[in-house]
Amino acid sequence: MISVDKALAELFALVQPTAHEAIPLLAASGRVLASDVTARRDQPPFPASAMDGYALIAEEADLHAQFKVIGESAAGHGFAGKVKPGQAVRIFTGAPLPQGASRVVIQEDVERRGDLITITDAQTGGTNIRPQGDDFNAGDGIRAPRVIGPADLALMAAMNIAHVPVHRKPVVALISTGDELVMPGEMPGRDQIIASNSFGIHAMLAVWGAEPRLLPIARDNRASLETAFRLAKGADLVVTIGGASVGDHDIVGDVAETMGLDRAFYKIAIRPGKPLMAGRMGDAAMVGLPGNPVSAMVCARVFLAPMIRAMLGMGADRAAERMAVLTHDLAANGPREHYQRARVENGRITVAGRQDSALLSVLADANALAVSAPNADAQPAGTEIRYISF
Repeated sequence: MISVDKALAELFALVQPTAHEAIPLLAASGRVLASDVTARRDQPPFPASAMDGYALIAEEADLHAQFKVIGESAAGHGFAGKVKPGQAVRIFTGAPLPQGASRVVIQEDVERRGDLITITDAQTGGTNIRPQGDDFNAGDGIRAPRVIGPADLALMAAMNIAHVPVHRKPVVALISTGDELVMPGEMPGRDQIIASNSFGIHAMLAVWGAEPRLLPIARDNRASLETAFRLAKGADLVVTIGGASVGDHDIVGDVAETMGLDRAFYKIAIRPGKPLMAGRMGDAAMVGLPGNPVSAMVCARVFLAPMIRAMLGMGADRAAERMAVLTHDLAANGPREHYQRARVENGRITVAGRQDSALLSVLADANALAVSAPNADAQPAGTEIRYISF
């Protein structure tokens, strides 16, 4: 068995960042920016009013001073003339500052009668003007890589960027294996169960930024598995679920090798999920997850999520870990790195009492995986423990 860190290093060596593609700005939310983008103009593109009021010459803005209103400047419709001494222009928030003006007196500080205004409150503080380029200048950029969020979209739109360079979503072919499986909604036989792992992992992959493709269940025979692998052609990553152990019916590894798998490793010192294998199969990386539901999903979180991040150009790193305080005593750990279903609330973590790898209901109640190092000592309540989100 190899360590979790060694397995991750081997997995990262199997993949590389996907190619870039340009997509419309509106479709870029949640995608990974593949290369830097730069603003095509200043923002604001002109000195603009930050308030509704009157634009005039700053040096004349004395208490009780009077001005003649000579026009109006609104957003999208600026004033074409020039402000001279004793003159003011009615101005609205976001409107271009007229030539000659250097201050905006807010409308609450002015009394207006016809075309005449009088300043009724002493002017202190700022000028109520946003300078040209106050937000950003042409040539300022957004650095890649980063997951594009709503604020990024708004910023890119303001920068006049209509198409965004992103990493292509990695295509992941998912193959559940086993004679015992039927799809949800079907009538299982007496000795069969419902396929569940692939649905959870499909959802996880989609959240992580991949393009998962769920293939038909492969039965425990060579012909069915060979068909499934052929259907996976064109994927960047092929993920099998089940059939990776050493039982008489666990033939995924053998069939994969006859179809060109160059195996990188088999078995990891992790709990749950020891029987995990990986390698290259043609143009794709291949990962064989264990069949137990919790083992499959925990291994997906620990290993597949970092692989997808690496394929999206986000770096080759372990899942981000945080610390939380144990609410109870935790027993000593065995020789494998243990990822335990847990719940974190307000910086405190409670590890579930039942950790059997078949219990999906316990996983559904968890929002974290508490991490115990190999051969870790028992930890009393009140001590800190590492965890990753789930």
